Amino acid sequence: MAEPFFVPVTVRGYETDTQGHLNQSVYLQYAEHARWSMLQAAGISQTELLARGVGPVALEATIRYRRELRAGDEVEVTCAFLWGEGKTFRVEQTIRKTDGTVAAEITGVGGLMDLAERRLVPGARDAFKSLATDPGPLGL
Repeated sequence: MAEPFFVPVTVRGYETDTQGHLNQSVYLQYAEHARWSMLQAAGISQTELLARGVGPVALEATIRYRRELRAGDEVEVTCAFLWGEGKTFRVEQTIRKTDGTVAAEITGVGGLMDLAERRLVPGARDAFKSLATDPGPLGL
């Protein structure tokens, strides 16, 4: 099995709370950054998505905080889509310090929305595959 897609991120001081650790909402921002980076690596741009009248949507997200992160910590944010046959897919992400310490695990459910109809596109896997110039990062 191939290594999961990941992006490096350095925790910035302004992202921390009064206790000195990464604010809880920023974990979701890091996850979102990794998802968009993975789509970009697959050759899917926001411009192309809008031109085709579709956009990825997050339908559910659960975060399990494992270890705190502080300003200056360097992390890798992984992203993997787990495909089924329907309108949705699972998303598994890990935020891991470069020493291997897992700081957070994020699981979710996503889909691809028809922006005119405001409904999920059937067959999300096939839809993303047709959009990608390099489906490898998407696990396709």
